[in-house]
Amino acid sequence: MSNQQNQSTLGPMIIIGSLFFIFGFATWLNSLLIPYLRIACELTEVQSYFVTFAFYIAYLVMAPVSTWVLNKFGFKNGMAISLGIMAVGALLFIPAAYSRTYLLFLTGLFIMGGGLAILQTASNPYITIIGPVETAARRISIMGICNKFAGALAPIILGLFLNLSEADKVKNSLATMSPEESAAALDKIALQVVNPYIGIVVVLLVLAFWISRANLPEVAGDEEEDAAHHNITEGKQSIFDFPHVLLGFIALFAYVGVEVLAGDTIIAYGTYLGIPLDTAKFFTSFTMGAMVVGYLIGIVAIPKYLSQETALKLCAILGIILTVGIVMTDGIVSLTMVALLGLANSLVWPAIWPLALKGVGKFTSAASGILVMGIAGGAVIPLLYGQLAHFTNSHQAYWIALPCYLFILYYAIAGHKVRKH
Repeated sequence: MSNQQNQSTLGPMIIIGSLFFIFGFATWLNSLLIPYLRIACELTEVQSYFVTFAFYIAYLVMAPVSTWVLNKFGFKNGMAISLGIMAVGALLFIPAAYSRTYLLFLTGLFIMGGGLAILQTASNPYITIIGPVETAARRISIMGICNKFAGALAPIILGLFLNLSEADKVKNSLATMSPEESAAALDKIALQVVNPYIGIVVVLLVLAFWISRANLPEVAGDEEEDAAHHNITEGKQSIFDFPHVLLGFIALFAYVGVEVLAGDTIIAYGTYLGIPLDTAKFFTSFTMGAMVVGYLIGIVAIPKYLSQETALKLCAILGIILTVGIVMTDGIVSLTMVALLGLANSLVWPAIWPLALKGVGKFTSAASGILVMGIAGGAVIPLLYGQLAHFTNSHQAYWIALPCYLFILYYAIAGHKVRKH
């Protein structure tokens, strides 16, 4: 029975792992798009961070739609549909590049984010449910490695298609160009995103077809509903009777905000420090690499040496220390600490999900829908960072991460234990 269960878990994990790779790749392309589109579309720093806002706000807007899609079409077909939606979003990059229209780029990013919202709503509880809840953080860590490995590759691969040294030269020469020369130079830069996004569209459509034909077992979303859970959920009318889920939503909002902050601002921060864009394109890979190291620690240590709560506390404390370090130091030391935020962020997502879903039983699907809305933190926190950077500078703006890590620490110590009696 145990062997059969392991086999039945392995197949879905391979399929879901490939999905985590794809949406990691799509997500972390933004780190290079922010400084790149800032040049191509002649944006201010605040305007450039609408890249992350458009992408992540889709999780908040699309969360109710995600639940409806999964209820109507099931987990497997829902995943295939979500990949198709992402392909439509990626396709919009082609007319956006030809017309150099920032609003069209943002629309494409919003649609891609909407597809990912459905994918995340399906895949995260799926990984939590298909095995013992005590080892859920380990399974999610394995998925995280797929996601962050793709994230490390994304800006480097996109950088192969984009002439970043040319973009830097154009940025530095715009003031001396005539309007016609600058328009022609910027058009040439914008068109470089066309080929990579055609490739992304093809890959997404192939993957959607594969998922629709794959042998992926359906889950009902209430697999944890045994006698013990029934006693806990008895008398509960809605998901709002579980305060630890709502606090988990806030913790995820704060976490995704600082995760996106660490991954998507580091290239722009590097250029602020005077490092050429062609060199800075590698910096997101350092952040993703630090996250992968954290995931590997989680796979080995949880639950044998560390509980999910302890891992969450350690990550939050490290995040607080590094945030203070970023703003108190300068240059390459400060930049390195931004990359090391990846290590502090690594086990937060894998730990919050099982802690927030603990004891919700038949409300698992509803809880997942609430928690996925927390991904909207990736829209809000980097935008606030951009606003702070506008009024202070890109260095001091990292203070925005401190209250986020403090709330994550509260959730690790006490927030996940709060229950309504």
